[in-house]
Amino acid sequence: MSGRLALAELPRLRRSGRVAVPGHDPAALGVGIVHLGLGGFHRAHQAVFTEDAATAGGDTRWGVCGVTQRSDDVVRRLRPQDGLYTVLARGPGELSARVVGTLREVLYAGAEPDAVFARMADERVRIITLTVTEKGHRRGADGGLDLADPVVRADVAGAGPPVSAVGRLVRGLQARCRASGAPVTVMSCDNLVAGGEVLRRLVADFCAALPPAEGGPLAGWIETSVRFPSSVVDRIVPAATGADRADAARLLGVRDEGAVAAEPHRQWVVQDDFAADRPPWELAGVVLTPDVAPYEAVKLRLLNASHSLLAYLGALRGHETIAAAVGDPELAGAAERLMLEDAAPTLAVPDGLDLAAYRRGVLERFANPALPDRTVRVAMDGSQKLPLRLLGTARDRLAAGAVPRWAALGVAAWMAYVARAAADPALPLDDPIADRLCEAASGAADAPALARRLFAVESVFGRDLPEDERFTSAVVERLTPLLRGAI
Repeated sequence: MSGRLALAELPRLRRSGRVAVPGHDPAALGVGIVHLGLGGFHRAHQAVFTEDAATAGGDTRWGVCGVTQRSDDVVRRLRPQDGLYTVLARGPGELSARVVGTLREVLYAGAEPDAVFARMADERVRIITLTVTEKGHRRGADGGLDLADPVVRADVAGAGPPVSAVGRLVRGLQARCRASGAPVTVMSCDNLVAGGEVLRRLVADFCAALPPAEGGPLAGWIETSVRFPSSVVDRIVPAATGADRADAARLLGVRDEGAVAAEPHRQWVVQDDFAADRPPWELAGVVLTPDVAPYEAVKLRLLNASHSLLAYLGALRGHETIAAAVGDPELAGAAERLMLEDAAPTLAVPDGLDLAAYRRGVLERFANPALPDRTVRVAMDGSQKLPLRLLGTARDRLAAGAVPRWAALGVAAWMAYVARAAADPALPLDDPIADRLCEAASGAADAPALARRLFAVESVFGRDLPEDERFTSAVVERLTPLLRGAI
């Protein structure tokens, strides 16, 4: 198949009716949003909501400039396609496809930093969004910017183009301040607690590390002209595969090198705190609310926590995918009890949300056989994810006088996974502190020793949990059979 997806193919695709195409002319869109972190998740989530909002509202100002940060792979895939790509929605027994056209420019920050900064400085850009993962924020143990990180230090020094996401963001804001000074909204779309406040602090820390004559005025302008709303994002989007690209080509009749696959479900909750205009996202089903915290807690403590539990237990049992793990009755039961017995009592449920239906929906979504999400993919970055997904629940239950035995199982499963990965190179330990974790696990002779050594990683567990004998004992109790291959 020699042809390739591009704007010129849209009339033919519209006539064929085999895939959905944009309800407006993508070429007519102006760029109003810059997005840092142009992976599959953004393309299957925020970009789709934004396109639907633009179609529903007839507003052509909200095209996206997508910035890829780590390599030029996405640029090579999408630039020859005029920014177009297919989103395949894979559900049990169903497959649908749509071509998304809201991505109007694709830049590689490593090779085109000036173009990235020029876009962020453009007063027609009203929103900057980020999906850079938890570790991509480069936070220190205190939650602020890790100024000891060599990449962060180099970005602050300004000897060359910035490499970190926060460095690129701040230098882009600096360019905007020097140009028009127009207000702008910056929004994290990662799985973080109070992501807006996290990002605000990281930006403030970066500014404070600059020379006072440079950082002071910039910080002052940010205080008055930039907003940092939080958001909650939800859609399972595994890494794209050759099978996804083959299915897209079959439906399109031309190649699509940028195709992504996702589950049918999608949700976006956004704090309604903007410095300037925004797309009419509510017309696309986005929940705009003054406070995202209740939605955030439900998602992190039910969906994300059980996702991690199934990933670690599933990988330990040899299950390649999350669907296979949740098909294991013992593992599905553990995920259900984690949500019901440990997480649910800690939640302030948003109005109108049926928590029992949400729990059932979580396991149904994980069981989707059409979406082979790998357990080892979900298992990555555990040192960053555990505090957000499991340890908040553990702390709240301990404070209420209860022992969170299922959260303890999740922590124990992570510890057993680390120990297995340290001994078996075939099991990947993709984590920003992998070397430290492997060193701790390699020196442990049994469950109590392994737990003691990993509990000593303060950036994960803090100082309080390792000193709570109720929790440490519960983790050791769960860890002992896991090291023998049982639950």
